[in-house]
Amino acid sequence: MRKKLLIIEDEDEFFFFYEMMLENTDYAVRRAVDGVQAFEMIKNEKPDLIILDLLLDQMKGEDFLKQLKSNPGCVNIPVIIASSFSPRAYKSIFDIDPSLTFLEKPFSQEKLLAGIVARIG
Repeated sequence: MRKKLLIIEDEDEFFFFYEMMLENTDYAVRRAVDGVQAFEMIKNEKPDLIILDLLLDQMKGEDFLKQLKSNPGCVNIPVIIASSFSPRAYKSIFDIDPSLTFLEKPFSQEKLLAGIVARIG
């Protein structure tokens, strides 16, 4: 059975980048453009992993992460943060979830796949 990835990314070009990198893999990719839409999608179909951009319009990525990790049904969903800023700019997110994987944009397909495999196989 294919593992389900939910990519929360508001910029079309970055989502296209993900689609290209994950095209020939065994992962089923879904997209949400903001945290509000992501929570609706999670209610209907729980993903195996979330890739989260931190700079979103309706709900900032950090706020989304706080809500996700405070929900008992979602606390165990692994998250990969994808951001154009370095992890030093977002130290506080590791207080929310110390197990986060952080990928600084732009990153290679190898780094993305290594991060996914490390979290869900």
